[in-house]
Amino acid sequence: MYAAVALVIGVAIGLFLHPTVPDWMAPYLPIAVIAALDAVFGAVRATLAKIFDAKVFVISFVANVLVAAFIVFLGDQLGVGSQLSTAVVVVLGIRIFGNAAAIRRHIFKA
Repeated sequence: MYAAVALVIGVAIGLFLHPTVPDWMAPYLPIAVIAALDAVFGAVRATLAKIFDAKVFVISFVANVLVAAFIVFLGDQLGVGSQLSTAVVVVLGIRIFGNAAAIRRHIFKA
């Protein structure tokens, strides 16, 4: 319940304050958001399977964001940033859809 309330408050604050993202951070923000969503979907799946551990969630959340941002940074330094960004999005997208499918199967018993 607290998470849902915090999410609504965070979205409302973001809509009203219109935060700006520095130009140097712009390539990393979408990747970080997708990495964070991967951790959140994994946490929901673990909660439904009754194996959720808060420590694992926090470590997974931070590690996903940092590793994804590092891969994009490395790609930018090597001159292949867009290709590595696409690779990160594809891999994390596959994981998100896999977790979403497991959540759906658990909820609908299908």
